[in-house]
Parts: sequence; structure tokens; C-alpha cells
Amino acid sequence: MNKKQAVIICTLLALIVCAGVLATKLNSPLYVNGGETGTGSSTVSFNNNDKKSSKSQFFDEAKLTRDQKSAQTLQTLKTLIDDKNVSKENRDEAAKKYTELAMNTNYESKIEATLKSKGYEDAICSIEDNKVRVIVKGKDKLTDKETREIKNVVIGIAKTQEVEIETKQ
Repeated sequence: MNKKQAVIICTLLALIVCAGVLATKLNSPLYVNGGETGTGSSTVSFNNNDKKSSKSQFFDEAKLTRDQKSAQTLQTLKTLIDDKNVSKENRDEAAKKYTELAMNTNYESKIEATLKSKGYEDAICSIEDNKVRVIVKGKDKLTDKETREIKNVVIGIAKTQEVEIETKQ
């Protein structure tokens, strides 16, 4: 190994260490609790002991699940649309459903972003069969003004009159 290779290796090593430190500072720190040294087992735990983070996990998990299902459905529909062995009628129907699902996904994210900009801590929106379901994070029951505000946002974006609103902590 010559001097140039040694400098490159040391530089890469320093960059890896910097990336690890930066990742630890930006994300929740990762603690490795070593068990007894003789057993060779260790426990990895993430520092997520906050009550707030466990309560907001519902919203994060619900969004993640919804997004995964939407992506999977969109992929299935895309496969049907691209398959030449499927009849034209079925491909047209799949294309219609694909467009509808893509638009609904777009509307959901717009509604959630708009509600957050209006001061709501978190929100989940799902659109199915011309019905919109909105779950807003809050401790108290929504006032009539807040309910009207949410309905106006939904009607303005999704152009759907049927709106169901819930609150969840």
C-alpha cells in the first residue's frame, strides 16, 4: 500500500465517522446495551421513550400503511394496463381506477398539508368511493367552526360533499 492509498483510506474512514455522528445527531440516537460479555448477546434499543412519540405513532403508521397500500394497488393497476393479454375493456377500467387512485392520493396529501398549515397538529385523510374520512389529532372535541373549516378544505380540494371527521389523541 502506497502513501496515496493510505490517505484515501484514512479520508474515507473519517467521512464514515462524520456521517455516523451526523446521523446520530439528526435522528434519535442508537444505544447498544451490551449484555454480559461472556454471552455475546446485546440489545439494540432506539431512544423512543417519549409519550408524545408513541401517541403520534398512530398517525405515522396509518400514513405509512395507506401509502404502501396505495403504491401496491397502483403497481398492480399499472401491470394490468401494460399487459397486452388483458382485454381493452379491462385495461380501460384499470386505467380509470389508476387515474382515480392517483388523484385521490394527491388530494389526500393536499388536504393533510392544508390542515397542518391551518394549525392542526396532525391529520390523516383517506378518500374512498366519493367519501372522505379525516382524522385530526386533538384532545378535545372539534368545535362547529373547526368542523366547518375542515369540511371547507375537503370540499375545496377533493370536490366531495360527504365528509366524516374524527379526532384522535
